[in-house]
Amino acid sequence: MQNLIRIGIVGYGNLGRGVETSIQKNPDLELVGIFTRRAPESVSPCFSDTKVFHMDDLNDLQDKIDVLILCGGSKDDLPKQTPELASKFNTVDSFDTHARIPEFFEAVNEPALANKKTAMISIGWDPGMFSINRLFGEALLPDGETYTFWGKGLSQGHSDAIRRVAGVKAGVQYTIPSQDAIDEVRSGSRPVLATKDKHTRECYVVLEDGADAEAVKQAIVTMPDYFADYNTTVNFIDEETLRNEHNRMPHGGFVIRSGNGSAEQTQVMEFSLKLDSNPEFTASVLVAYARACYRMNQMGQYGAKTAFDVAPGLLSMKSPEQLRKEIL
Repeated sequence: MQNLIRIGIVGYGNLGRGVETSIQKNPDLELVGIFTRRAPESVSPCFSDTKVFHMDDLNDLQDKIDVLILCGGSKDDLPKQTPELASKFNTVDSFDTHARIPEFFEAVNEPALANKKTAMISIGWDPGMFSINRLFGEALLPDGETYTFWGKGLSQGHSDAIRRVAGVKAGVQYTIPSQDAIDEVRSGSRPVLATKDKHTRECYVVLEDGADAEAVKQAIVTMPDYFADYNTTVNFIDEETLRNEHNRMPHGGFVIRSGNGSAEQTQVMEFSLKLDSNPEFTASVLVAYARACYRMNQMGQYGAKTAFDVAPGLLSMKSPEQLRKEIL
């Protein structure tokens, strides 16, 4: 019988809980435990047999973990955690600040390569699944344009960025696509759309006592890489409203490639997702790529990797023979 792939979870918020749940649905994987900066006894995992450790215990369990799935935020956690942990473990993370992916890759690649580790970066549905479909679109329809629409849905990364603004006690952010823009793209007309033409961003914020609402608003709407290029609305609400009206985490979106095979023929490719739970789906993607991460490391493929570097068959728990017979 094949040995189980041993997984550790670093960080235990919504994404970490999703990873814990997803591992249970993958019989070739085994959860070693959750690693947290909090007091372990203060963490209540989804399953009673899940072990919880402090981050300081990681080094002692290095030989008992095949892959670490990092579930921290892209703004402050992952830029520090991934390069550090990739020197000792195979890792998978969901770093999603698109503009900073090249520099993040370099920061992770060096320690992973030096220590013969494999580090999957920026894994999820975007970047990740959407990235692959953007690549397919460009490769198959080189004479064309690619359009990505997100939402309507709650963005984990943008919500995390809001919550780190001084004066913010809690908050969420929704990305809302323009239906007019989507319809125009689907028509094959290949419109020229500015960033603000495709989406708006709606923020719902609970302020800390005594916080300056206008200062908080300005810090959010001018935040580079997150809100500065969008029409962003900031709504201030109380904690009860946040808890009652903004407690779900749906998301989704579309990648559409419109191109021409000849002067007379228009081809449109589309990939879409509709998710009841953004973190649960992202967690499922991370778990599948953890399997691929382990396999690639076993093959001597070291260093930082992205979704572009992974053969699809490595994601599946099925053998190549099964895949050829059942899916191909």
